[in-house]
Amino acid sequence: MVVEDLWHNFLDTIRNSVNPASYAAWFNDLKLLKIDNDSLTIQVPMEIHKKMLGDTYYSLIDETLFKISGINYDLKFVSKEEIEQEKIQEMESSSIAYEVKREEIWDTNLNPDLNFDNFIVGDTNRLAKVAGMAVAEQPGKIHNPLFIYGKSGLGKTHLMHAIGNFITEHSNKKVLYTTSDMFMTEYTGIASQEKGKSSIDYATNFKNKYRNVDVLIIDDIQYLVGAEKSQQEFFHTFNALHQANKQIIISSDRSPEDLKILEERLRSRFMWGLPVDIYPPDFDLRVRIIKQKLKGTSIGEKINEDVIEFIANSCQNDVRFLEGTLNRLMAYTAMIVPDVIDLEFANEALKDFINVNIYSEHSIEAIQNVVASYYNITVEDLKGKRRSANIAYPRQIAMYLSRILTEETFPKIGLDFGGRDHSTVIHACNTITEDLKTSKKLEQEIKEIKDKL
Repeated sequence: MVVEDLWHNFLDTIRNSVNPASYAAWFNDLKLLKIDNDSLTIQVPMEIHKKMLGDTYYSLIDETLFKISGINYDLKFVSKEEIEQEKIQEMESSSIAYEVKREEIWDTNLNPDLNFDNFIVGDTNRLAKVAGMAVAEQPGKIHNPLFIYGKSGLGKTHLMHAIGNFITEHSNKKVLYTTSDMFMTEYTGIASQEKGKSSIDYATNFKNKYRNVDVLIIDDIQYLVGAEKSQQEFFHTFNALHQANKQIIISSDRSPEDLKILEERLRSRFMWGLPVDIYPPDFDLRVRIIKQKLKGTSIGEKINEDVIEFIANSCQNDVRFLEGTLNRLMAYTAMIVPDVIDLEFANEALKDFINVNIYSEHSIEAIQNVVASYYNITVEDLKGKRRSANIAYPRQIAMYLSRILTEETFPKIGLDFGGRDHSTVIHACNTITEDLKTSKKLEQEIKEIKDKL
């Protein structure tokens, strides 16, 4: 017998078994919810119906169902209120499960390969690592914020990822790594509406992302220079996290005191915790870094000690360039496949690469000093706002040389020339490049400046 027929016959039989008033009061609004094997569940309007049907009419209901179906059902009465409450609980459970799942897929943006174990320590970065480990073990309780500064390519980013990875591995804290560029890009997106989503929703999502974390790691804070609204938003984000005892870790290519073109209220907050600097690695540290990076590579067992020392002497100020040198050597070795990598082989493999690419002495600061001296002006003139020809053109030359003799980006060069926009640097480089095509005098001047570097 189908369920609909069973229930229809049941109601007809009951209607003929009780008086009309009783039927209207206790049976008219009943609904058959489900039949599960020998169990039958009936929905009733209110709790009082459960009591009346269970106490007064249970035998009648039971006998009627047996006559119709031939089955002794276990009867269960549930009220509409109970059913609605059960639905709410299911929704809450589903929501909790979703939140748990969302937590599980939280993207920290961390590189899992960068950890404390492969961060090689020497005298030039020991304090930074010790401070980083202290923060990793007690986030939000010590050195907040931790401000790590030093020139590009010295391991600041590696150390920040190591701190973040340690925290995620040893706690359930929510960690987020980002850069100031990423922060600005996402904040700028608030002004434009996402498809199907209002700008208010976008702003809310932005704030939830950056303020509902336990640890915020932000790289290259110096690039917030000139972005006034982004600075304001980061100021409020910083305050919200700091007041909640959430850990903040910041990196920059200069100390807080030297970030003079950032808002004073931001710079002062960077000093609340612990500023630590990382210096260029000394010779011994460079040797140990090289040996660490050679482990497990195709050339690790072939390379002579004097080659390692040769590379360490050739790459004095930048770990990234050191890595590039090793990659060049491995690529050359893969083509030639020598039995041993001696000094003669290394010189041949790296002769063009090292001669062309060593730029450690060609820092922006050194270029500014030489250009200023050559044109009989000051470095402050190059960084300042004056636009007279005797200053503006040497400034463009200095920007051009900074671009071709270093591996610094346009934004970084602009930052070092008084916080100018990257488009100003691009314009300067294009101007000098075009002038060099027609001006022998400029070509000679630039040659003389390079000779002085």
